[in-house]
Amino acid sequence: MSTATATGPRTRRPVRQDPAERRRALYHLASPVSVLTTGPESRMHGTTASTVTLVSREPLLVGVVLRAGSSFARRAAAEGRFAINVLGGDQAEVARRFADSGRPDGSAQFAGLPWTADPYAQAPLIAGALAHYTCRFHSAHPAGDSELLLGHVVRARADEGLPLLSYAGRLHAGTLHPAKEAAAS
Repeated sequence: MSTATATGPRTRRPVRQDPAERRRALYHLASPVSVLTTGPESRMHGTTASTVTLVSREPLLVGVVLRAGSSFARRAAAEGRFAINVLGGDQAEVARRFADSGRPDGSAQFAGLPWTADPYAQAPLIAGALAHYTCRFHSAHPAGDSELLLGHVVRARADEGLPLLSYAGRLHAGTLHPAKEAAAS
């Protein structure tokens, strides 16, 4: 085990790499696709997110990265609660619907989509999602050209199925294959 200590001020040198290459490399971060929702029905709103992650187990916090100035983050803060619907592999059209900036406002976003209102958040829980997390708004933090929304998970439910993933700039669904186990030595 070793530790490193700083012996003086560091000089920051500019990183010399083609920005397009960095962006291309970052597309290789696979992540589940979710639709975030707020309620109640008179003020419903949804948006697609592909960066949802566990931040803390105690307290149980999830983080969602949204674009800076996100109307969803403002609505979640105003309502004090929201839901996360982790989409299944057969729900790519749902992801596209809530990613479309030209979609209608309010409850019209959910027209023709089966859902139920979460008893706590009053936010839509989309039928067929692999998991639902009901969250109490914890905080929102600016982070470069993004905003980090944190939610305290108060209720969670999961079903069986394959996830919808965002990878290399596209949506993917399919069979997951466990990585091979290392041979015992």
